Amino acid sequence: MSLLLRSAALSLMLASLPLAAAPMHAQFLPMDDLQLRAEKPEQQQLMQVTSYSVVVGNQRQSNQQPIPVTSPLLLRLKGKPLSQGATVSQVLISFDGESKSLKKPVFDSKNRTLTLSYPPSQYPVVMELLRNDTVYCQFLTYANGHIWADLHTGSVRAR
Repeated sequence: MSLLLRSAALSLMLASLPLAAAPMHAQFLPMDDLQLRAEKPEQQQLMQVTSYSVVVGNQRQSNQQPIPVTSPLLLRLKGKPLSQGATVSQVLISFDGESKSLKKPVFDSKNRTLTLSYPPSQYPVVMELLRNDTVYCQFLTYANGHIWADLHTGSVRAR
């Protein structure tokens, strides 16, 4: 095949590729059966976790009857942003056993903080990830209003 013909074939092949690039770490997203993530994300915040702290609170509001006693569980992840334009520097994860449904993930660009909510049953899973692997946190928003957030490891070799 001549060099000119190869160049033309390569140009044609590149021209047929979609222009919208997949977000970094797209390979760690689950199947999108409902096509909610079909478009290119409007925003991606991707952070590699470098440290974490656990806060188990205890508060008692004595001015109410009956006296409510709560024990909030909060995980604070700190890290370095990885994706282009990402500014996230910390992730606050609350483990909420009181609500009927989980709160949506929220990114506060002013404070560079992503807030996530998980059921308490996920706490051991999250701690296992943090103790044993490199962990990433990903936040994606789409024009259709869909929001995706996750904690994931990189590819881990099976033992």
